[in-house]
Amino acid sequence: MNFVLLVDDHATFREPLAFMFDREPEFEVIAEAGSLAEARGMLEGIDLAVVDLDLPDGDGTELIGDLRAANPSGAVLVLTATADREAYARAVEAGAAGVLHKSVRIKEVVDAARRLAAGEPLLSTNEVIELLQLAGRRREQNYEAQRAVESLTPREREVLEALAAGLSDKEISERLHVGIGTVRNHVVNIFNKIGVHSRLQALVFGVRHGVVEIR
Repeated sequence: MNFVLLVDDHATFREPLAFMFDREPEFEVIAEAGSLAEARGMLEGIDLAVVDLDLPDGDGTELIGDLRAANPSGAVLVLTATADREAYARAVEAGAAGVLHKSVRIKEVVDAARRLAAGEPLLSTNEVIELLQLAGRRREQNYEAQRAVESLTPREREVLEALAAGLSDKEISERLHVGIGTVRNHVVNIFNKIGVHSRLQALVFGVRHGVVEIR
């Protein structure tokens, strides 16, 4: 018997899935959770966790390591509404045994679980390699972005914050008590350091990496 945990914040999705699993003699749904916090208290003795990535209190990927720690032989099958390959890559890198889009039929989810229970891989070696390479590239890009953020001087951060506030060059110069030419030099330096070509791109970068907030 394989004990199953379903983690999804939509009961309308969990309930039909639980019904289908419970019809199978080799599966028994013994726990259901709608959040990471709830699921973390239900990992003991779980053979298979079917986990949504988009949960109210975080990314379902975070649960994979917790399950493996509680039960090293346990497997995680990710179900997600996103088509973002980077999200798939992060899940596989974290240890997910497979990733399915929520548009698949419930029968396909149960079939995938049956294959996992039988020790069959859901992903080919080439698919795993491709996703791990994608995760590696994204991690490297994030590292480079973080280094770029760290290279910004306090004054450049002030200029970026002023841009986020929608100030013009003249307004920034008045706020910082510097010449307009100095402001423009700072903007050029910011562009060069973070690898962008426009003020809008600089703002997107700043928001994405926590340098500024748009109010």
